[in-house]
Amino acid sequence: MASVSVVRGFVHGRCVPLFTHQSQLPVTSILIGSNKLAYQSNGLRLYARYSESQSARTQDLFTSRLQDSVENLPKLVEDIVQTSINTGPRGALRLAQGIQAVIGVGGEWLAELSQSRNSPSGIPSQLQLGLLSPLYLRKLFERLGATYIKLGQFIASAPTLFPPEYVQEFQYCFDRAPVVPFDEIKSILREDLAVPIDSIYEYIDPTPLASASIAQVHAARLKGSQADVVIKVLKPGIEDVLVADLNFIYVVARIVEFLNPELSRASLVAIVNDIRASMLEEVDFKKEAANIESFRRYLESMGLTRQATAPKVYPEFSTKRVLTMERLYGVPLTDLDSISSLVSSPETSLITALNVWFGSLLACETFHADVHAGNLWLLRDGRIGFLDFGIVGRISPKTWNAMEVFLGSIAIEEYESMAYALIEMGATNTDVDSRAFAKDLEKIFSSIQDLDTEIVVATATRRDTNATAVSANLVVDERQMNALFLDVVRVSESYGLRFPREFALLMKQLLYFDRYTRLLAPNMNMLQDQRITIASNRRTTNRNNY
Repeated sequence: MASVSVVRGFVHGRCVPLFTHQSQLPVTSILIGSNKLAYQSNGLRLYARYSESQSARTQDLFTSRLQDSVENLPKLVEDIVQTSINTGPRGALRLAQGIQAVIGVGGEWLAELSQSRNSPSGIPSQLQLGLLSPLYLRKLFERLGATYIKLGQFIASAPTLFPPEYVQEFQYCFDRAPVVPFDEIKSILREDLAVPIDSIYEYIDPTPLASASIAQVHAARLKGSQADVVIKVLKPGIEDVLVADLNFIYVVARIVEFLNPELSRASLVAIVNDIRASMLEEVDFKKEAANIESFRRYLESMGLTRQATAPKVYPEFSTKRVLTMERLYGVPLTDLDSISSLVSSPETSLITALNVWFGSLLACETFHADVHAGNLWLLRDGRIGFLDFGIVGRISPKTWNAMEVFLGSIAIEEYESMAYALIEMGATNTDVDSRAFAKDLEKIFSSIQDLDTEIVVATATRRDTNATAVSANLVVDERQMNALFLDVVRVSESYGLRFPREFALLMKQLLYFDRYTRLLAPNMNMLQDQRITIASNRRTTNRNNY
C-alpha cells in the first residue's frame, strides 16, 4: 500500500507544508534542522531549503522599489500639476463630455449583453471584454471626438505597438468625418488672417472638397493673381480638445507606470508621448507648411521639379490654423482610365513616383508617410503630385540600413538575410533563432502573390458623342494590407522583436506602392526593377539643408 508523507517545517514562525511525498516504500528517515530539512527514502535524499537570506533578498527588493517610488513621487506630482495647469478649465468640460460618451456606449453594451444572455452559444468574447473590447472601444473613441478618432487612426497605423484585433477594428476610424458649417469656417479665417476675407480671396466654395477629423478643405481663388488655391482650416475647438485629451491620457499613463513599474519596460509613457507629439504636429499647420517646403526644396535640389511637385504654400495667407496652398489638378494613381488619357505609359509615371519617394527617405529631413491614393496623384501636366504632409516620418540611419537589406531580401526572396535585417532593426533582449525566423517569414511572404486585387470596371455613355468610356479603378482593401503586415509583426514579436514606429510607417507606404504596381505595372517587380533606385548612395549633403 502506498504511504503518503507530508513534511512540515516552520517558516517565519508559521507551520507550513514543505512538500508532499507519495511512495510505495516506507519512509526510513526524516531529519529536520534549523536551515535544512532532509528526507531520505531507500538512499534517496531530497532537500528543501528555506534560508532567511532568501527572505532578506525579497525584503531588499521591496525596499528598493519603495525607495524608487518615493524618489519618483515628486516628479510624478510635478508632471500632474504642470499638465493640469496647461489643460486649464477645458479639462472639466472634456470630463463631462467623456462621462456622457461612456454612458452612451455603455448603454449599447448592456443592451446587447442582455440580448445575448439567452443565446445558446453564450456571451461573445467582444461582450465579455466590455468597453475595452476592440468594437466598443472604437465606438467610444468615435463618440469622444477628434482626439480619439485620431488616436484610433494612430492605433490602426501602428501594428508594431498594438494588438492585431485593435489595429483591424480601428481601420473604421478612417471613415469620412462630419462637415463643419461654412459660417464657422469663415469665422476662423477672419480671426486668424486679421483682414477681411474678400481682400484675400475672390471666391471660396462653401462646399468642402474634403472633411477629416481635425480639418476641412475648401477650394478658393486668390484676389489679384486669380490663382486657384485650397484652404485647409483647423476645425473649431479641435486644438483645445486635443490638448485636454492628450494631457489626460499622459497623466493616466504616468500614474499607471508609477503604480506598476514593470510597465516601464513596455515604454507606455514613451508611446503616449509619441502619440501626443505626432497629433499636436498635425494641428500645427505651420509645421505642415514647413514639411511641404522641405519637400519642394528636395525636388529642386535633386532636379526633379519636372517629374514631381508638392503644392506651393502661400505663407502670407497661412497661420497655425489656416493653410493656403496651390490647388493641384489631377487624378489618384488608382484611376487607370484617367491616367491612360494623361500619359502614354502609366508604368513610367509609377516608376517616377517610386524614385521620388525613395529618394526623399534620405535626402529630406522627413518623408511623406501617408501615400494613399488621395495623397498621390498624376497631375494633368504628367507630373506626380504629393499632397497632404500632415503625417510624416523620420528615419534613423540604423533603421534605414536594416530596411535596405530587408527590401533587397524581399526582391530576391532571400529570407535568411531578411530575418537578419529584422533582428538588427528590432529591439530585443533575447537570442533569436534566425533560421526558424527565416522559415516563418518565407511562409508569410509566399502568400503576398495570393492577395486579392479587385479591379472595378465601369462604363458610361457620353450624351454629346454617344461614345462609351471605360473606367477601371483599383479597390484598395486597407484591412487586407494591414493583415499582411500584422503577420510579419506577429511572427517577429513571437521571437521577442519590437520595431520602431518608423518601420511601420515605411512598410505601410510600400504596401500602398505594391498595390499601385499591381494596377499600373503588373509585370514589374517593384524592388528588383533596375529603373527603381533603392540605394545608400542617395545619402547626400542635401539632407543637412533641411
